Amino acid sequence: MKHELPLLLYDYGALEPYIDAMTMQVHYDKHHQGYVAKLNDALKDYSELQEKTVEDLLSDISAIPETIRQTVKNNGGGHLNHSFFWLALAPAGKGGEPSGKLAQALCSAFGNFEKFKEELSRLANNFFGSGWAWLATDRSGNLRTLALSNHETPLTQGLKPILVIDLWEHAYYLKYQNRRAEYVTAWWSVINWIQASKNFESLD
Repeated sequence: MKHELPLLLYDYGALEPYIDAMTMQVHYDKHHQGYVAKLNDALKDYSELQEKTVEDLLSDISAIPETIRQTVKNNGGGHLNHSFFWLALAPAGKGGEPSGKLAQALCSAFGNFEKFKEELSRLANNFFGSGWAWLATDRSGNLRTLALSNHETPLTQGLKPILVIDLWEHAYYLKYQNRRAEYVTAWWSVINWIQASKNFESLD
């Protein structure tokens, strides 16, 4: 199985003015495509690994030969996290707030939506270096926030991702330069809460 760049379900400019079209094009066509190409190259001599999904590869990273393990971890994680990130976004004006079971779970875990928003934003803004800030659930279905470096994924910790903010500079630097907090604030306006709810309810 050859890993492929997933179809982007909206135009590069669909997230304007919060995330600009040029950033989206470079992010998707250059960065994500690069991770996919390097992942496929790392696996080219391992036919049995080529049959595995990227989720399977990363969920059992210790089973990957040591000679390619870090490359698979880096580029497989980049591929998986970005594939998740694109789905977590929706065209501008459709952000809003969650509803249904996810909204209830957020209130139960954090007190209310605003407190959750403050916690995840603070986590993202205070994180040092490149990485991702996640909303995820443990095996008992409990919601938690966490920040992971580079292209680490919650899957390696037995967690299921619900929502994510890309904190790598290439996700925002063309528009916001070093003003990560402005980017994080803007991100709340383009969240795909329908997809986030599907991620959460698939735990049932």
